[in-house]
Amino acid sequence: MIGTGAISHKHAQAYRNIGYKLTVCTDIFEDAGRRFADQYGAEFVPTYEEVCRHPNVDYVDVCTFPDFRQQPLAICAEAGKHIQVQKPISTNIETARAMVETARKAGIVFGVVSQHRFDDSSQFLKRAIAAGRLGKLLECDCYVKWHRSAAYYSRPIKGSWATEGGGALINQAIHQLDILRWLSGPVDELFGYWQLGALHKIESEDVVNAVVKYANGATGVIQASTAFWPGYTERTEFHGTKGTAIISGDKLTTWDVENDEGEPAPVEKDVASGASDPMAISLEPFERQFLDFGEAIRTGRQPLVSGEEGCSALEICMAVYESCRTRQKVKLRRA
Repeated sequence: MIGTGAISHKHAQAYRNIGYKLTVCTDIFEDAGRRFADQYGAEFVPTYEEVCRHPNVDYVDVCTFPDFRQQPLAICAEAGKHIQVQKPISTNIETARAMVETARKAGIVFGVVSQHRFDDSSQFLKRAIAAGRLGKLLECDCYVKWHRSAAYYSRPIKGSWATEGGGALINQAIHQLDILRWLSGPVDELFGYWQLGALHKIESEDVVNAVVKYANGATGVIQASTAFWPGYTERTEFHGTKGTAIISGDKLTTWDVENDEGEPAPVEKDVASGASDPMAISLEPFERQFLDFGEAIRTGRQPLVSGEEGCSALEICMAVYESCRTRQKVKLRRA
């Protein structure tokens, strides 16, 4: 593991639960890295290159800020090690595409952590929408109206363009962008407005809105914020000619479909959300994604969330940013 900050603990706990051994780790802050290594029974090494070339490593998990993705991937490609990176795939689409191509040429498995694809709610909707149970999709939206404290943004790199690639959209709502695209299909065009540093002392957006048209003709709204106290459970909504499905947090909370038949919908009300606490998220989706990644390595197939899939989510994010900057409608290249 490269990087031993907050999210790395979720990863390490998930690995422990599924029986994967965390072999070695590193962090630019050596004391923190050594504590992490002691906590999870791993070896600490001082550089990421040593992690990527370690003889006992099958794959590398990168839990750093998103400006540090291409560097370890390049070493993994040389060493023949598979690699998984925490979302987002990168801070810009050019680097992301270069990473995908590097991994392809090296023949290594490359994945992006987007664990909400593995929620029961998302998995059910993938099957249900494909089976036509919602009919023709008319409107597909996501609302991520969260709150992050001033302390969360106290480090200058937080919310910065160079290190994090932006604010609420790329760091918080990227999960919902991935789910929208996975379930609704590619985005054709969009138009966005943002507010830069509306509440927080950051250079990027803590409020952003976009209107979207999908390739299948459906329309939608994307909203993302970290400025709305105390933070509200995120929602991803799908409205079709036969009915409506709503995911709140990690659960399917609404399934209103006319004359519905087939697999019962896993409707629940007890949801987990990072609306006000980034770590108030479930471990099980991470476990499922890491098992999927391991199986992809064993069988030579692509993981469910490949580098290409990570690129597709980032493309939507970058298109929103471009529209906000230019105040023009942006047409996305068709995948």
